[in-house]
Amino acid sequence: MCKDCGCGLPGDVAIDGARVGAAGPSHSDEHQHPHDHSHPHPHPHGHDHDHAHDHGHPHAHDEHRTLQVEQGILQKNDRLAERNRGYFQAKGLFVLNVLASPGAGKTAFLERTAADLGTRLRLGVIVGDLATDNDAVRLRGHGIPAIQITTGSVCHLDAEMVARALERLDLSALDVLVIENVGNLVCPAVYDLGERARVVLLSVTEGEDKPLKYPVMFQSAQVVVVNKMDLAAAVGFDRETALRNIRRVAPDATIFEVSAKTGQGMEAWYTYLCDRPARAAH
Repeated sequence: MCKDCGCGLPGDVAIDGARVGAAGPSHSDEHQHPHDHSHPHPHPHGHDHDHAHDHGHPHAHDEHRTLQVEQGILQKNDRLAERNRGYFQAKGLFVLNVLASPGAGKTAFLERTAADLGTRLRLGVIVGDLATDNDAVRLRGHGIPAIQITTGSVCHLDAEMVARALERLDLSALDVLVIENVGNLVCPAVYDLGERARVVLLSVTEGEDKPLKYPVMFQSAQVVVVNKMDLAAAVGFDRETALRNIRRVAPDATIFEVSAKTGQGMEAWYTYLCDRPARAAH
């Protein structure tokens, strides 16, 4: 998959337009927030690269070696994520990792949230996209502090990218930090960013079987938001089947049925969100 989607190719990441190279700048560990600066693009899929020698015939030890590389990458990300989490907890900050397919309505959902909550909740956003800062610009238009991470060919955010983006946010001025991940239901599922909760959006236009097709993503969610409910009748959305599929894969997840466009069901989401910051430090 990596050779097809391009995420295995080396490249730079940009945070608010400032290029950050593959190795990244060096920082001291004395910073108040977490850093561990190596290649900002770990990926859960195995790659041969320089670690395996291709002599035209397979060897069992090559496969074993690839597995070790994969485990090492994820373990390093997990360590960085724990450092992020500890930093967020010290700040009393409730952090959400929001994930969805492209076009499911993540940014519109956050725009509506910010507009309706107003001063009731101080919200900040870190946005991940392959290209453009369009989403960050949209969010800033609602008065939300928003930092854009432009990943190039990297199909997910990782804990190190988030740690770097934190340098550009005044976390003491926030109650909730939302990490709007790259639109993708595959690779981001295995990357812990240090969040307190994962929120997966499912649009009614995507079909009822999305949770069954992408179970790893939905299994990791504490919250599932079924968005664009105003279009449910028009697209023939089978609500009961969709809810049954979500509960089959993520039985403990809290489910919200909403329309970011009309505001339908959003108040229940706001209640959930406003109750969380007080618990973030515990």
